[in-house]
Amino acid sequence: MIDEKFLGLKKSVLEEIRGQFVHVEEVSEINTLKVLEAMRELKISDAHFKTSTGYAYGDIGREKLDELFARVFKAEAALVRTQFVSGTHALATVLFGILRPNDEMISLTGEPYDTMQTVIGHAHDSRGSLKEFGIGYREVPIKNNKVDFDEIKNAVTSKTKLALIQRSRGYSMREPLTIDDVEKICATVKKINPACVTFVDNCYGEFVEAREPVEVGADIVAGSLIKNIGGGLAPTGGYIVGKKNLVELASYRLTAPGMGNELGASLGAPRLLYQGLFVAPHVTAQAIKAAIFAAGIFSQLGYNTRPLPTEIRGDIIQAIELKSADKLIKFCRAIQNYSPVDSFAVPEAWDMPGYEDKVIMAAGTFVQGASIELSADGPLRAPYAVYLQGGLTFEHAAIAILAAARLVTED
Repeated sequence: MIDEKFLGLKKSVLEEIRGQFVHVEEVSEINTLKVLEAMRELKISDAHFKTSTGYAYGDIGREKLDELFARVFKAEAALVRTQFVSGTHALATVLFGILRPNDEMISLTGEPYDTMQTVIGHAHDSRGSLKEFGIGYREVPIKNNKVDFDEIKNAVTSKTKLALIQRSRGYSMREPLTIDDVEKICATVKKINPACVTFVDNCYGEFVEAREPVEVGADIVAGSLIKNIGGGLAPTGGYIVGKKNLVELASYRLTAPGMGNELGASLGAPRLLYQGLFVAPHVTAQAIKAAIFAAGIFSQLGYNTRPLPTEIRGDIIQAIELKSADKLIKFCRAIQNYSPVDSFAVPEAWDMPGYEDKVIMAAGTFVQGASIELSADGPLRAPYAVYLQGGLTFEHAAIAILAAARLVTED
């Protein structure tokens, strides 16, 4: 039960963020219409939900799903597969597909998040990384929690083959990128080097705004199906969208040269991927409302939150600086305790693969690790920030967030 103190706080915060909720709902309606129109134009049918096995040559459902994602993202081509084990796998497939020995890539949004650092291999040695294949790497540090456009102009050169643009904050307090930010970065890069590939890590950013990165100058984009774009229904997988020649190169890394996107059994997932995409704008809106609500609650309790409840959002993640390991652990345990799945489990910090610090994670989700469902996690390092994301329904998220606030503020 939530006590009267926190019920009063909830009422106060909901009054404060009413205007933000209206905006979120408007964006959701725009994106829902976008998906619906694409499905109508492509004549999506029950026939596209049939499963395939083995090599799966001629799988019309797989082919139509690629076409549907390309249409929604306004891209030339798409590669949507359950064979991607994570968003990082989809991103790595793009990098290994496009880059060749002695090429140079540059991160324009500071240090990538931990699992991408192991793919790149320049922050610390990791077997099979881009570094082992002779790929050069540089990065433009974040300045005052924002992208440093002046430094981007100095850093990108005629030799830069690929520019990585991470839309979300990762495990940092920097501001996530809005679509306007992405547009400005892509334009800056192309002015210096028109041949440089602009590659956007779109994880946590899909359907947060009314436009997607391909529409504003990104050459290729990748993300996870168990985040926003899967609508909480996709059981696994990832996607790549963008220019046809670049998506084709990535497809050769997913399967093999000469095979590309011609293979890949759908098994039991097709309907879930189609249906997940259809509900994704609404589900993403629920997650954004949850993030705004959490920002309002913890701001009023005196904690540093990024973004603030009234700020523009570029992703679904809400960062809250809790300032102590104990409070970070308490927050995650409260979220787990108020989850529909494994509510009885007690999260502990552990050495997660791909991360340098111990990480604690609350994820009582129907799909393991699905960040579009309500989850919270963070590395046990200063400033002991928790990163809250997801929520299939705002009602559930609000209950869990209030429970976390109560536990964190207990003496």
